[in-house]
Amino acid sequence: MKFVKVLMVLALTFMLAAPAAAADIELAKQSTINKILKSGELRVGFDASYAPFEITDKNGRYIGFDIDLGKELAKAMGVKFVPVNTDFDGIIPSLLSNKFDVIISGMTLTQQRNLQIGFSDAYFLMGQGVMVSNKLQGKIARYKELNDPKYVVVSRLGTTGEEAVKKYLPKATYKSFEKEVDCGMEVISGRADAFVFDIPALENIASVQGKGKVFVLNDPFTFEPMAIGFKQGDPDFANFLNNFIFQFKNDGRYQRLYDKWFRSEAWKSQLKK
Repeated sequence: MKFVKVLMVLALTFMLAAPAAAADIELAKQSTINKILKSGELRVGFDASYAPFEITDKNGRYIGFDIDLGKELAKAMGVKFVPVNTDFDGIIPSLLSNKFDVIISGMTLTQQRNLQIGFSDAYFLMGQGVMVSNKLQGKIARYKELNDPKYVVVSRLGTTGEEAVKKYLPKATYKSFEKEVDCGMEVISGRADAFVFDIPALENIASVQGKGKVFVLNDPFTFEPMAIGFKQGDPDFANFLNNFIFQFKNDGRYQRLYDKWFRSEAWKSQLKK
């Protein structure tokens, strides 16, 4: 009798496990991994206006840290890298409507965005800084000193820079723009006092367009991990991306790309003058 009960328990266990196993197999089949491998292409979404992460060179080609990262990811999957340039404020809806497979666009992993899409582990750590007009040289030494209605502070619409202004400088007179180059020119031209944004981008704008006209407070006052965005409900793709990033950051490739895009200015010769 005991033997029969054991057989019944085993049979019941098998019956319960079989549907679960079938569901796991079906989930794996629906993974973005299989769609990419079947198409032979990795479509990467980004906004090519964020130097040195993604930008267009003088020949119309896309270059930058994120572009190289996307190419490395495509190489790891054995497929073709396909760049898809899109406006940043619509980049998440574009991913969800299947216009590309992943977002690699200097996107900060925030809890609000994570409610809409999945994220890989961080591949880059970022923080907000401030580019300040030279007319405030000697008057502004810390970002908090800009928290006054008499100061016009700008940032890019829909970014963590905009969130930082609203959170940390709520008393400042705030203006938003769709492109960071427009934000930068507001400060360079003297129409605004400061631009809150990601530090590498600020330093690039200050050295190229704003030389002698602005200075950068490059002590970050936020913690912002950048990650690869993808559709939710895909554990296999999440696992693959995380393992790829772990390998990428520890086999020398990350350091080579970091040195290329952040410790050298050689890439600027590829831009229009």
